Amino acid sequence: MTAMQKDPDALPQIIGEFRPIDKWQAHINRIFYGLRGGRLREYYQTFAAADYRLAHALAVDYFDRVVKRERANTPYPSPLTVMEWGCGNGNLAACFLSHLKRLDQDGTVYPRVRYVLVDNQQAVLEAAKTHPDLAEHRDRVETLCANVEDLSSVKDGTVDRILCNELWNDLPTKLMLRKEGEVEEEYVRPNLSETNYEAMTDWPGFIRAFEAKDLDALKSVPPFLEDIIWEREYRKTDWKEVPYRKTITEFLKQIEEQVLLPVNLGACATIKEAKRVLSSDAVGFSSFDAGAADLKVLNDPEKPCYGQFGGQYSFMVNFPLVEEVAKHLGLRSVTIEPQREFVGRSLRTNVISLMDLLATYPSAGSLKPWEQDRLILRTVRALNERYHSPYERTIEFPIQQDIPAEERVSLEGIVRSLKLHGVPDTIAYLTEEEVFGSIGELEALGYDRQAIRPVLMAEPSPVEYRHLFCRP
Repeated sequence: MTAMQKDPDALPQIIGEFRPIDKWQAHINRIFYGLRGGRLREYYQTFAAADYRLAHALAVDYFDRVVKRERANTPYPSPLTVMEWGCGNGNLAACFLSHLKRLDQDGTVYPRVRYVLVDNQQAVLEAAKTHPDLAEHRDRVETLCANVEDLSSVKDGTVDRILCNELWNDLPTKLMLRKEGEVEEEYVRPNLSETNYEAMTDWPGFIRAFEAKDLDALKSVPPFLEDIIWEREYRKTDWKEVPYRKTITEFLKQIEEQVLLPVNLGACATIKEAKRVLSSDAVGFSSFDAGAADLKVLNDPEKPCYGQFGGQYSFMVNFPLVEEVAKHLGLRSVTIEPQREFVGRSLRTNVISLMDLLATYPSAGSLKPWEQDRLILRTVRALNERYHSPYERTIEFPIQQDIPAEERVSLEGIVRSLKLHGVPDTIAYLTEEEVFGSIGELEALGYDRQAIRPVLMAEPSPVEYRHLFCRP
């Protein structure tokens, strides 16, 4: 239900014109990251924000592939340039480099690595560079402030490995559908409520700053991103503005009429750039993101095409369409797999996420929000009996306000007691050994080991975190 539907007396104030949703997405993202680039974890978390296992899996995979290539007498010039597109808070880079250094006992790979953090927001790059675990790798870490869809400053064929974690869902994405033989797309128009309007002391100045993405001016106005009201309508697609027309239109023929489909143009642009900058014998490109890989799911009119976090659009990735574009561009070895499968295979163990484990709790769906928080913290404390991270992390877990006073004191005490080398985040991977090594403590909380075991072998969810890999 939109804000307009909640309050029929509200008088929305238009702050922009109807434009394709991908155009407004890029506009809002520019403002979001410019204003909040150093505070991303307040709005959402990723599997690389505090956890280390995705980074370790990538380090193992990279080390093994480089060693295999060189054993085949395929010389590769130094440096070994590894790029991370969309660097987040620097944790993925720090854990990747630290584990690669540990793996490389003979010093044949790590000393040759040049790791480049890439982001289009300087504030994000500056924040990432301050990650404490990057300090020991300073001599091989560089930054590049650029748009990953057009890396004109990077020479052709000079990169060995590209890592891309939860970036595609932020990049420009259209929502398209077929209707009576035509292809239409979603257009949106932003509004603010009368309340927001009255809070702005200089409305014309705000409109000018919003249109120009003037971050300095927008920093001085009341928060507004979460309060934008979006109007929607559908218009015939202007194909002069859209690449891969034939690939997209052929793909849409597999989708029922009037069923919205994410068309991740930004993701496709990164694939094109990856093909250009990767060397002919490069290890390759990996992207990790949440999305669907099954046409049955894509044909579901009720599927979640996007979510909003802090006012920012985050789109589901249409992996089959991106795969079609990758093949159209001539990339080889295009594979798609569940992210969990990649992590488990690389680390040679079965893994589940902490959220997967929490979902097995018998009454998880009926708990009040503060009771869910209590369950999470007690579960983390139980797991910490067996779990030991090689990195020190203070888990960030704000206690909600609307909870009984005694419970608040108890939960604050648990947070303070959690060890620095314990589970680092609610978005973290757990190994089978850690889970069942703590099973006594978990059962004391009410978990059922018979409900946990099948989760380790469960089929991927319809919309799941996945890994797309390809090579030139």
